Amino acid sequence: MKTVFFDIDTQMDFVDPAGALYVPGAEHIVPIVGELNRRAPLVISTMDAHSKDDPEFQIYPPHCIVGTSGQNKPAITLLDERATVPSSQAGVRQLILEKQKLDCFSSPYLVPLLAELNADRYIVYGVVTEICVRYAAFGLLKTGKAVEVVTDAVKNLNEQKAAEMFSEFTAAGGHLTTSAVILAA
Repeated sequence: MKTVFFDIDTQMDFVDPAGALYVPGAEHIVPIVGELNRRAPLVISTMDAHSKDDPEFQIYPPHCIVGTSGQNKPAITLLDERATVPSSQAGVRQLILEKQKLDCFSSPYLVPLLAELNADRYIVYGVVTEICVRYAAFGLLKTGKAVEVVTDAVKNLNEQKAAEMFSEFTAAGGHLTTSAVILAA
């Protein structure tokens, strides 16, 4: 079974307490994300890549501006064998997919990449559970493949909305799992 892991937006502006749009407690999932990434046969890491006057800043404060330290991923989440999409995938285990919108499926590269990879299963984790993780998880469910969200490797801003997301996700055919289950496989 071909499995692709999805590391959603684990960037310094979200996971560092000093980050521009810090998700409270997100720093605690970073070591788990790092371990999941290291164990993944292939990981697609989404990254916000905003311009200084990005339209999203009408909704959220400025964050993850290209070239700033806040846009970076924590070193523990990066693999040596990585490339930024679009690029050659030969010899890489981590693909960095930059995006300018909340939904990773807004990238014109993601759908063709998924078709090329032809995975049977997707493992999803990162930030923010009820926003960007939601978009990724539900978008992946539309592929008709198995999708799992790693509940101890996601962080939310709103507990109730995250619980609603989990409920809707499982009702739509998704599965909830933990890092212990994934890493034990």
